[in-house]
Amino acid sequence: MAGGKGTRFWPYSTEGKPKQFLPILSEETMIQQTYRRFLEWVPKEHIFVITARRYADILREQLPELDRERTILEPEQKDTGPCAALAALHFLSRGDDDVLVMAPSDQYIGDGEDLKKALLEAESAAQEFPAIVTLGIVPTRPETGYGYVEYSEKPRRGRLHRVQKFIEKPAPDKAEQLYRQPNTLWNSGIFVWKPSTIAHYMEKYQPALWYGLKKNRMRLEETYSALPGISIDYAVLEKAELIYTIPVDFGWDDVGLWTVLQRFRPSDPHGNIFLGDVHALECSDNIVCTEKNTVLVGVRDMIVVSWGDGLLVCHKSEEQKIKTALAEMGKKRRQIGAGGS
Repeated sequence: MAGGKGTRFWPYSTEGKPKQFLPILSEETMIQQTYRRFLEWVPKEHIFVITARRYADILREQLPELDRERTILEPEQKDTGPCAALAALHFLSRGDDDVLVMAPSDQYIGDGEDLKKALLEAESAAQEFPAIVTLGIVPTRPETGYGYVEYSEKPRRGRLHRVQKFIEKPAPDKAEQLYRQPNTLWNSGIFVWKPSTIAHYMEKYQPALWYGLKKNRMRLEETYSALPGISIDYAVLEKAELIYTIPVDFGWDDVGLWTVLQRFRPSDPHGNIFLGDVHALECSDNIVCTEKNTVLVGVRDMIVVSWGDGLLVCHKSEEQKIKTALAEMGKKRRQIGAGGS
Protein backbone atom coordinates (compact mmCIF):
# COMPACT_ATOMS: atom_id res chain seq x y z
CA MET A 1 0.00 0.00 0.00
CA ALA A 2 1.63 3.22 -1.19
CA GLY A 3 -1.11 5.82 -1.46
CA GLY A 4 -0.73 7.77 1.79
CA LYS A 5 -0.15 11.52 1.96
CA GLY A 6 2.54 11.48 4.69
CA THR A 7 1.35 14.80 6.11
CA ARG A 8 3.19 14.51 9.43
CA PHE A 9 6.50 14.76 7.55
CA TRP A 10 5.48 18.05 5.94
CA PRO A 11 7.02 20.04 4.29
CA TYR A 12 9.67 17.47 3.29
CA SER A 13 6.78 15.14 2.45
CA THR A 14 4.00 16.72 0.39
CA GLU A 15 0.87 15.49 -1.36
CA GLY A 16 2.81 15.75 -4.63
CA LYS A 17 5.61 13.51 -3.31
CA PRO A 18 4.77 11.87 0.04
CA LYS A 19 7.13 10.09 2.40
CA GLN A 20 6.92 6.62 0.82
CA PHE A 21 8.74 8.06 -2.19
CA LEU A 22 11.41 9.84 -0.11
CA PRO A 23 14.74 8.70 1.42
CA ILE A 24 14.09 9.06 5.14
CA LEU A 25 16.06 6.29 6.84
CA SER A 26 18.64 5.53 4.14
CA GLU A 27 19.72 6.47 0.63
CA GLU A 28 16.85 4.38 -0.76
CA THR A 29 13.28 5.63 -0.61
CA MET A 30 10.83 3.91 1.71
CA ILE A 31 9.01 2.10 -1.09
CA GLN A 32 12.29 0.93 -2.62
CA GLN A 33 13.34 -0.52 0.75
CA THR A 34 10.00 -2.28 1.18
CA TYR A 35 9.99 -3.71 -2.34
CA ARG A 36 13.55 -5.06 -2.00
CA ARG A 37 12.71 -6.57 1.41
CA PHE A 38 9.93 -8.70 -0.07
CA LEU A 39 11.90 -9.40 -3.24
CA GLU A 40 14.45 -11.35 -1.16
CA TRP A 41 11.99 -14.25 -0.81
CA VAL A 42 8.87 -13.47 -2.86
CA PRO A 43 8.92 -13.90 -6.67
CA LYS A 44 8.58 -10.49 -8.30
CA GLU A 45 5.44 -11.69 -10.11
CA HIS A 46 3.74 -11.91 -6.71
CA ILE A 47 4.57 -8.38 -5.54
CA PHE A 48 1.97 -5.71 -6.32
CA VAL A 49 1.80 -2.02 -5.44
CA ILE A 50 -1.47 -0.17 -4.94
CA THR A 51 -1.19 3.60 -5.02
CA ALA A 52 -2.99 6.72 -6.15
CA ARG A 53 -3.02 7.39 -9.90
CA ARG A 54 -1.25 10.71 -9.33
CA TYR A 55 1.85 8.78 -8.14
CA ALA A 56 2.07 6.39 -11.10
CA ASP A 57 4.99 8.23 -12.73
CA ILE A 58 6.96 8.50 -9.47
CA LEU A 59 6.36 4.80 -8.83
CA ARG A 60 7.65 3.78 -12.27
CA GLU A 61 10.67 6.02 -11.85
CA GLN A 62 11.59 4.50 -8.48
CA LEU A 63 10.66 0.89 -9.31
CA PRO A 64 11.25 0.60 -13.07
CA GLU A 65 11.17 -3.22 -12.81
CA LEU A 66 7.55 -3.10 -11.57
CA ASP A 67 5.41 -3.65 -14.67
CA ARG A 68 1.95 -2.20 -15.15
CA GLU A 69 0.31 -5.58 -14.54
CA ARG A 70 1.52 -5.43 -10.94
CA THR A 71 0.36 -1.86 -10.32
CA ILE A 72 -3.14 -1.17 -8.99
CA LEU A 73 -4.11 2.49 -9.29
CA GLU A 74 -6.70 4.27 -7.18
CA PRO A 75 -8.30 7.30 -8.89
CA GLU A 76 -7.87 9.23 -5.63
CA GLN A 77 -6.84 8.69 -2.02
CA LYS A 78 -9.66 7.35 0.13
CA ASP A 79 -7.81 5.65 3.03
CA THR A 80 -7.20 1.93 3.51
CA GLY A 81 -10.84 0.73 3.41
CA PRO A 82 -11.45 1.40 -0.30
CA CYS A 83 -7.81 0.44 -0.96
CA ALA A 84 -8.39 -3.06 0.48
CA ALA A 85 -11.68 -3.45 -1.40
CA LEU A 86 -10.09 -2.46 -4.71
CA ALA A 87 -7.20 -4.87 -4.15
CA ALA A 88 -9.61 -7.73 -3.40
CA LEU A 89 -11.63 -7.00 -6.53
CA HIS A 90 -8.46 -6.89 -8.62
CA PHE A 91 -7.48 -10.43 -7.64
CA LEU A 92 -10.96 -11.96 -7.54
CA SER A 93 -11.67 -10.66 -11.05
CA ARG A 94 -8.66 -12.72 -12.20
CA GLY A 95 -9.88 -15.83 -10.37
CA ASP A 96 -7.05 -15.50 -7.83
CA ASP A 97 -7.98 -16.14 -4.20
CA ASP A 98 -4.53 -16.90 -2.82
CA VAL A 99 -3.69 -15.46 0.58
CA LEU A 100 -2.87 -11.77 0.31
CA VAL A 101 -0.46 -9.82 2.53
CA MET A 102 -1.33 -6.12 2.73
CA ALA A 103 1.64 -4.16 4.05
CA PRO A 104 2.36 -0.41 4.21
CA SER A 105 5.22 0.75 2.00
CA ASP A 106 6.63 3.21 4.55
CA GLN A 107 7.57 1.13 7.59
CA TYR A 108 10.94 0.14 9.02
CA ILE A 109 11.50 -3.61 9.47
CA GLY A 110 14.74 -4.60 11.18
CA ASP A 111 14.73 -8.38 10.65
CA GLY A 112 13.36 -9.42 7.27
CA GLU A 113 13.87 -13.11 8.01
CA ASP A 114 11.63 -12.98 11.09
CA LEU A 115 9.05 -11.06 9.05
CA LYS A 116 9.10 -13.91 6.54
CA LYS A 117 8.58 -16.53 9.27
CA ALA A 118 5.67 -14.61 10.78
CA LEU A 119 3.97 -14.12 7.41
CA LEU A 120 4.29 -17.81 6.52
CA GLU A 121 2.70 -18.67 9.87
CA ALA A 122 -0.02 -16.10 9.21
CA GLU A 123 -0.62 -17.52 5.72
CA SER A 124 -1.48 -20.91 7.17
CA ALA A 125 -4.07 -19.38 9.54
CA ALA A 126 -5.51 -17.08 6.86
CA GLN A 127 -6.51 -20.11 4.78
CA GLU A 128 -9.31 -20.60 7.32
CA PHE A 129 -12.40 -18.69 6.12
CA PRO A 130 -13.15 -15.95 7.15
CA ALA A 131 -9.94 -15.46 9.18
CA ILE A 132 -7.94 -12.25 9.27
CA VAL A 133 -4.42 -12.35 10.69
CA THR A 134 -2.52 -9.28 11.85
CA LEU A 135 1.08 -8.92 12.92
CA GLY A 136 1.22 -7.30 16.34
CA ILE A 137 4.38 -5.57 17.50
CA VAL A 138 5.67 -6.18 21.02
CA PRO A 139 5.67 -2.63 22.51
CA THR A 140 8.95 -1.06 23.58
CA ARG A 141 7.47 2.11 25.11
CA PRO A 142 4.08 3.62 26.09
CA GLU A 143 3.44 5.04 22.61
CA THR A 144 0.42 7.34 22.14
CA GLY A 145 0.74 7.54 18.36
CA TYR A 146 -0.09 3.89 17.61
CA GLY A 147 -3.21 1.77 17.89
CA TYR A 148 -3.06 -1.33 20.10
CA VAL A 149 -4.32 -4.91 19.86
CA GLU A 150 -5.49 -6.81 22.93
CA TYR A 151 -5.33 -10.59 22.52
CA SER A 152 -6.14 -13.82 24.32
CA GLU A 153 -3.07 -14.96 26.24
CA LYS A 154 -3.63 -18.64 25.45
CA PRO A 155 -2.41 -19.27 21.88
CA ARG A 156 -4.47 -21.29 19.46
CA ARG A 157 -1.28 -22.77 18.07
CA GLY A 158 2.30 -21.62 17.82
CA ARG A 159 2.35 -17.83 18.10
CA LEU A 160 -1.24 -17.44 16.88
CA HIS A 161 -3.62 -15.72 19.32
CA ARG A 162 -7.26 -14.68 19.01
CA VAL A 163 -7.74 -10.89 18.98
CA GLN A 164 -10.09 -9.63 21.69
CA LYS A 165 -10.27 -5.98 20.62
CA PHE A 166 -8.57 -3.11 18.84
CA ILE A 167 -7.76 0.02 20.83
CA GLU A 168 -7.40 3.41 19.16
CA LYS A 169 -4.44 5.73 19.83
CA PRO A 170 -4.55 6.14 23.63
CA ALA A 171 -4.01 9.04 25.99
CA PRO A 172 -0.64 8.97 27.85
CA ASP A 173 -2.00 7.32 31.04
CA LYS A 174 -3.82 4.66 29.01
CA ALA A 175 -0.72 4.06 26.88
CA GLU A 176 1.29 3.46 30.06
CA GLN A 177 -1.29 0.92 31.22
CA LEU A 178 -1.35 -0.87 27.85
CA TYR A 179 2.44 -0.95 27.71
CA ARG A 180 2.56 -2.77 31.04
CA GLN A 181 -0.19 -5.25 30.15
CA PRO A 182 1.19 -8.63 29.04
CA ASN A 183 -1.44 -9.21 26.33
CA THR A 184 -1.29 -6.01 24.26
CA LEU A 185 0.61 -5.25 21.07
CA TRP A 186 1.00 -2.34 18.70
CA ASN A 187 -1.16 -2.59 15.60
CA SER A 188 1.36 -2.86 12.76
CA GLY A 189 -1.12 -2.26 9.93
CA ILE A 190 0.10 -5.49 8.26
CA PHE A 191 -2.86 -7.78 7.45
CA VAL A 192 -2.97 -11.29 6.00
CA TRP A 193 -6.21 -12.62 4.49
CA LYS A 194 -7.74 -14.01 1.33
CA PRO A 195 -9.43 -11.68 -1.17
CA SER A 196 -12.64 -13.65 -0.60
CA THR A 197 -12.35 -12.85 3.12
CA ILE A 198 -12.12 -9.14 2.31
CA ALA A 199 -15.17 -9.54 0.08
CA HIS A 200 -17.08 -11.34 2.85
CA TYR A 201 -16.52 -8.62 5.42
CA MET A 202 -17.04 -5.78 2.96
CA GLU A 203 -20.37 -7.27 1.89
CA LYS A 204 -21.36 -7.64 5.54
CA TYR A 205 -20.17 -4.35 7.03
CA GLN A 206 -19.59 -1.96 4.09
CA PRO A 207 -22.09 -3.08 1.44
CA ALA A 208 -22.48 0.34 -0.22
CA LEU A 209 -18.72 0.66 -0.65
CA TRP A 210 -18.26 -2.91 -1.86
CA TYR A 211 -21.15 -3.11 -4.31
CA GLY A 212 -20.47 0.40 -5.55
CA LEU A 213 -16.99 -0.69 -6.60
CA LYS A 214 -18.02 -4.14 -7.82
CA LYS A 215 -20.80 -2.91 -10.07
CA ASN A 216 -18.98 0.10 -11.46
CA ARG A 217 -15.40 -1.02 -12.03
CA MET A 218 -15.58 0.26 -15.62
CA ARG A 219 -16.45 3.72 -14.26
CA LEU A 220 -13.94 3.64 -11.44
CA GLU A 221 -13.09 7.34 -11.34
CA GLU A 222 -16.70 8.41 -10.95
CA THR A 223 -17.39 5.63 -8.44
CA TYR A 224 -14.31 6.33 -6.32
CA SER A 225 -15.12 9.99 -5.88
CA ALA A 226 -18.39 9.00 -4.18
CA LEU A 227 -16.79 6.52 -1.76
CA PRO A 228 -16.28 7.42 1.90
CA GLY A 229 -12.74 7.88 3.13
CA ILE A 230 -12.53 5.18 5.80
CA SER A 231 -9.72 3.11 7.27
CA ILE A 232 -9.82 -0.67 7.10
CA ASP A 233 -9.73 -0.68 10.93
CA TYR A 234 -13.07 1.15 11.17
CA ALA A 235 -14.54 -0.46 8.06
CA VAL A 236 -13.86 -4.10 8.93
CA LEU A 237 -11.36 -5.01 11.64
CA GLU A 238 -13.23 -3.61 14.63
CA LYS A 239 -16.34 -5.55 13.53
CA ALA A 240 -14.98 -8.82 12.15
CA GLU A 241 -15.70 -12.00 14.08
CA LEU A 242 -12.54 -14.00 13.38
CA ILE A 243 -9.27 -12.14 13.81
CA TYR A 244 -5.94 -13.53 14.96
CA THR A 245 -2.65 -11.87 15.75
CA ILE A 246 0.93 -13.06 15.81
CA PRO A 247 3.19 -11.20 18.29
CA VAL A 248 6.45 -10.24 16.61
CA ASP A 249 9.59 -8.46 17.72
CA PHE A 250 11.64 -7.95 14.57
CA GLY A 251 12.56 -4.30 15.01
CA TRP A 252 9.61 -2.32 13.64
CA ASP A 253 8.75 1.34 13.31
CA ASP A 254 5.81 3.11 11.74
CA VAL A 255 8.06 5.98 10.54
CA GLY A 256 5.13 8.31 11.08
CA LEU A 257 6.68 11.29 12.87
CA TRP A 258 9.80 13.42 12.69
CA THR A 259 11.01 12.17 16.07
CA VAL A 260 11.47 8.71 14.55
CA LEU A 261 14.80 10.05 13.30
CA GLN A 262 16.04 9.94 16.89
CA ARG A 263 15.97 6.14 16.66
CA PHE A 264 17.76 5.87 13.33
CA ARG A 265 19.89 8.93 12.60
CA PRO A 266 23.12 9.84 14.43
CA SER A 267 23.09 12.96 16.61
CA ASP A 268 25.79 15.42 17.59
CA PRO A 269 27.16 15.56 21.18
CA HIS A 270 24.23 17.77 22.19
CA GLY A 271 21.54 15.41 20.89
CA ASN A 272 20.82 17.44 17.74
CA ILE A 273 20.00 15.74 14.44
CA PHE A 274 20.82 17.97 11.49
CA LEU A 275 19.98 17.09 7.87
CA GLY A 276 21.37 19.84 5.69
CA ASP A 277 23.62 22.86 6.24
CA VAL A 278 22.87 23.81 9.86
CA HIS A 279 24.92 25.95 12.25
CA ALA A 280 23.89 25.82 15.92
CA LEU A 281 24.92 27.74 19.03
CA GLU A 282 23.87 26.58 22.50
CA CYS A 283 21.20 24.25 21.09
CA SER A 284 20.25 20.74 22.17
CA ASP A 285 17.92 17.89 21.26
CA ASN A 286 16.60 19.47 18.05
CA ILE A 287 15.69 17.92 14.70
CA VAL A 288 16.42 20.15 11.72
CA CYS A 289 15.91 19.25 8.06
CA THR A 290 16.71 22.00 5.60
CA GLU A 291 17.86 22.74 2.08
CA LYS A 292 18.82 26.30 3.05
CA ASN A 293 21.66 27.74 5.10
CA THR A 294 20.11 27.59 8.58
CA VAL A 295 21.23 29.05 11.93
CA LEU A 296 19.80 28.02 15.32
CA VAL A 297 20.60 29.86 18.53
CA GLY A 298 19.58 28.87 22.06
CA VAL A 299 16.72 26.46 21.29
CA ARG A 300 15.99 22.91 22.40
CA ASP A 301 13.48 20.14 21.74
CA MET A 302 12.36 21.73 18.47
CA ILE A 303 11.56 20.35 15.02
CA VAL A 304 12.50 22.79 12.27
CA VAL A 305 11.97 21.81 8.64
CA SER A 306 12.51 24.17 5.73
CA TRP A 307 11.88 22.49 2.38
CA GLY A 308 10.51 23.77 -0.90
CA ASP A 309 8.07 26.56 -0.15
CA GLY A 310 7.17 25.23 3.31
CA LEU A 311 8.47 25.94 6.80
CA LEU A 312 7.63 23.92 9.92
CA VAL A 313 8.54 25.06 13.44
CA CYS A 314 7.16 22.71 16.08
CA HIS A 315 8.00 21.68 19.63
CA LYS A 316 8.67 17.94 19.78
CA SER A 317 5.92 17.44 22.35
CA GLU A 318 3.34 18.85 19.89
CA GLU A 319 4.23 16.97 16.70
CA GLN A 320 1.07 14.83 16.83
CA LYS A 321 -0.79 18.08 16.01
CA ILE A 322 1.04 18.72 12.71
CA LYS A 323 -1.64 16.91 10.71
CA THR A 324 -4.38 18.94 12.40
CA ALA A 325 -2.53 22.20 11.78
CA LEU A 326 -2.13 21.38 8.09
CA ALA A 327 -5.82 20.52 7.79
CA GLU A 328 -6.75 23.88 9.31
CA MET A 329 -4.34 25.67 6.98
CA GLY A 330 -5.92 23.95 3.98
CA LYS A 331 -9.40 24.86 5.18
CA LYS A 332 -8.47 28.54 5.56
CA ARG A 333 -6.95 28.61 2.09
CA ARG A 334 -10.11 27.12 0.60
CA GLN A 335 -12.22 29.68 2.41
CA ILE A 336 -10.05 32.53 1.15
CA GLY A 337 -10.22 31.12 -2.38
CA ALA A 338 -14.00 30.87 -2.21
CA GLY A 339 -14.27 34.41 -0.90
CA GLY A 340 -12.01 35.75 -3.63
CA SER A 341 -14.02 34.08 -6.34
